[in-house]
Amino acid sequence: MIARTLQKSWLAAMDIQALRYFRAVANHKSLTGAAKALGVSQPTLSVAMQNLESRLSTTLLARDRSGVSLTSTGEELYRYTIRIFDLLDEAEERVRGIEQGDVGTFVLGCYWSLGAYFLPAFMTELMKTDPGIELQLLNEQSSTVRDKVISREVHFGIVVNPQPHPDLVMLDLYEDAIDLLVSKDSARPHATLEDARQVYVDGPVIYAGRVSELVDQLANEGLATSRKLVCGDLEQVKSLVLAGLGVGVLPRRVAAYGHEGKLVRLHPTFPIFPDRIQLLFRADMHKTRASTRLKEALVAYGRTLDALR
Repeated sequence: MIARTLQKSWLAAMDIQALRYFRAVANHKSLTGAAKALGVSQPTLSVAMQNLESRLSTTLLARDRSGVSLTSTGEELYRYTIRIFDLLDEAEERVRGIEQGDVGTFVLGCYWSLGAYFLPAFMTELMKTDPGIELQLLNEQSSTVRDKVISREVHFGIVVNPQPHPDLVMLDLYEDAIDLLVSKDSARPHATLEDARQVYVDGPVIYAGRVSELVDQLANEGLATSRKLVCGDLEQVKSLVLAGLGVGVLPRRVAAYGHEGKLVRLHPTFPIFPDRIQLLFRADMHKTRASTRLKEALVAYGRTLDALR
C-alpha cells in the first residue's frame, strides 16, 4: 500500500532536487550534516523536507534530539530514491556513450535479396570492429524500406532503384543488372541467337514480382514467352533455375552468391536491365559517433562490392 501510494503521487509530487535533499538527510541522519554536505542552509533544507512531506501527505522523518531517522514511508521512499539515482547515472553514462562513443542501436532495412549476400560478410566484420554497435534488421521491399526511413522507423536503408525524396540522403553503393540466366548444366555454349530466343519463347520464364515489368517490356519488343512461372521471391527463382527448370530473370549478384558460375547468360546479346543499389538515411538524422561509423562502414563495404563487379 505504501509503495502504491508513493508511485501514484510520484510524478505530481516530487522533483529531483527534493529527492537529492532527502537522500542526503537519510544518509547523514542529520539536517545539519546534510545541509553542510549539500552547501545549503539548514532552514532551506528543513523547508524542503516539510514541503516534500506535505506533498506526499506523510511523515518521512522522525526528529529527535540525536538527529533524524526514517519512518516506514521514509524508508520506502529512500529505496525508490536510490533506484532513481542509479537509473539517472546509468542514463547519463548511456547518453554520453551514444553521443561520444561508438555505441548505439540502429535499425538497418534491406531489400530481401540484397540482405542475403550483403549482410553476412558485412555483419561479421562489423561485430569484430564495432562491438558497441547493435543492429536490428528489417527485410522488406525497397519501397517499404524507403518509406520507413522517411518515417524514422529505420535509420539506414539499402535498397534498389529508390525514388528520390527531399528528406533523404541517397548514396550510391554499387551497381547490378537484371539478366536472363539459365543453369550452366543445361546451357548450350554455342547456341545461336535464334536458339536462345526459342528457349525463352518455350519457357518457362521464371521471375519474381519486382521484375514483371521487364518481362512485359521484352514482350513489347517482340520477345514473348509462352509459359511464365511467377514466384514469391528471387531466392525461389534462383533455386528453380539452378535445377534446370527454365530461364530465370535475376539480378546477377543474386544469381552469383553461393553458386558462382553455375548460372550463365542465356545469350550475350540479350538486353540487361541496370540496377542501382543505394544507401538511404534522413538528412536530419541525429549524428553520433556510432551512426557516423555505421554509415561509413556501410558505404565502404558497398563500394568494395562495386569494385568486384
